[in-house]
Amino acid sequence: MLVSHQSLIWFNSPRFLRPFCSFSLLSPMASSSLVLPSVSLKHKVSIDALDSYPLRSSSSLCFGASKHGFRRLNLDKSRVSMSVSVGSSTAVDDALFADYKPTTAFLFPGQGAQAVGMGQEAQKVPAAAELYNKANEILGFDILDVCINGPKEKLDSTVLSQATIYVTSLAAIEILRARDGGQQIIDSVDVTCGLSLGEYTALAFAGAFSFEDGLKLVKLRGQAMQEAADASRGAMASIIGLDSDKVQQLCDAANEEVEEAEKVQIANYLCTGNYAVSGGVKGIEAVEAKAKSFKARMTVRLAVAGAFHTGFMIPALSKLESALAATQIRTPRIPVISNVDAQPHSDPDTIKKILARQVTSPVQWETTVKTLLSRGLGKSYELGPGKVIAGIVKRMDKTSPIENIMA
Repeated sequence: MLVSHQSLIWFNSPRFLRPFCSFSLLSPMASSSLVLPSVSLKHKVSIDALDSYPLRSSSSLCFGASKHGFRRLNLDKSRVSMSVSVGSSTAVDDALFADYKPTTAFLFPGQGAQAVGMGQEAQKVPAAAELYNKANEILGFDILDVCINGPKEKLDSTVLSQATIYVTSLAAIEILRARDGGQQIIDSVDVTCGLSLGEYTALAFAGAFSFEDGLKLVKLRGQAMQEAADASRGAMASIIGLDSDKVQQLCDAANEEVEEAEKVQIANYLCTGNYAVSGGVKGIEAVEAKAKSFKARMTVRLAVAGAFHTGFMIPALSKLESALAATQIRTPRIPVISNVDAQPHSDPDTIKKILARQVTSPVQWETTVKTLLSRGLGKSYELGPGKVIAGIVKRMDKTSPIENIMA
């Protein structure tokens, strides 16, 4: 989801996240007919099953507790024979992380955080620079050149911005790892989440899929969302200075004046006083015209291709569902909070279903951050371009420590 930096310029910056030490996992995907929000399955898979799980490639890049940056998982074929095997599916309890108690969190930005010049710091750290090289092979173009040189119009496109933010955010982890005490911080992270696109970054960090598979998904997601946006005239705007009830009333009033195909809804619940509305262009224009009468401080039209996180994105679902079905997703090693329901999920099939549903569902970021804080979150880190997430966290709790790790 795109977040306007303009709409957050008065916010202070924040910081967030931390991992879990006990891996419980896996299941090669099966059906795509699971019903959300959750699926309770019968048994958990122990850490021993991780070593027996059939991985796609011995050269996949995985983020985790490793002194030498990303880890290359190299498993003997003879070990792929224990409790999980190709073609079989071991059930994973989707409520595995239900009682998580966060102390340190990693937070990842979404579309809108990109800026020309990002990625330069990453070139000073070999492990971070290698991610861009790996991305070039997958994407078929020089992603670093787009990050550093733009132009802005090119970098801002949905197709490119999502991939560049994903790579730059993961590169920020390697920048952190390279500094004194960085590995200890990474090892301490016990929860992670990301704003819309950032959920994919969080899942990669948590080991749910490899860097390469995540990048392929993000590339396809951006393309599918762009195609859906091209098929209809949609827009988004941030409403500043109102609570969510007032913004809903504003949407209702605007919807009374437009046709069904132009109606709007709240698409991003960011924090009190900052909600993004999404829908038809005429509906957004009606919202902007009525905002002052509802005592909104201001509205900011977002530089996005379409009406994200609404039914306008339904055309993107089939391609995304197919790609997710073909991707190996594992149980994350730490809780990853979903944008759809602000809950952590551990069952791979449920995670796939939620990732597909995410593009048409409102982003529940406000509930996510409130829950983390209420459960005792100590410190957060925002990793990647921009300081939007830090601003949101500080807006919700000025005393909550958060640090930006930029690449």
